[in-house]
Amino acid sequence: MKVYIVQHGLSMSQEMDPEKALSPEGNKQSRNVAEFLREKNIRVNSIWHSPKKRAVQTAHLMAEILGCPETQEKKDLNPMDPVGNFPGEIKSLNKDLMIVGHLPFLQKLASFLLSGKEDNQFISFRNSGVICLEYTDTWKLLWIVVPELLKKGKEQTEFDSSKFGC
Repeated sequence: MKVYIVQHGLSMSQEMDPEKALSPEGNKQSRNVAEFLREKNIRVNSIWHSPKKRAVQTAHLMAEILGCPETQEKKDLNPMDPVGNFPGEIKSLNKDLMIVGHLPFLQKLASFLLSGKEDNQFISFRNSGVICLEYTDTWKLLWIVVPELLKKGKEQTEFDSSKFGC
């Protein structure tokens, strides 16, 4: 079983849009990441997302491009919500799942799955980035994709690893 943890795409400022919808750049980056996942034959059975507009938009974009049959809004996937029962819910689902949400919630969830503690923050999340975890007997990190790695042609610049704590 795999879990793909996705931080929503870049959003508009609160001054421009009080609901903080995806910005054009956030939409583009999320689309590029979803298309990359599709090219790599990544499939998910369900996508859970927070009720915030930028997460809903990111989740629906991922679902459309990946051909995911089910999206589900989860009221307890907001930035400051406790991880609570999520690890148990994920394991009981026993299917490949994508979770689209916000920091610090996603950071705490990934840390808890990998180490059993919410405060072990050893993964650096990026907007529209995907963290893939796999469960066999324990949770393990398989890979991470960030939009900056997928830039092509004229968009491509030298990858600055200092932005990623490398």
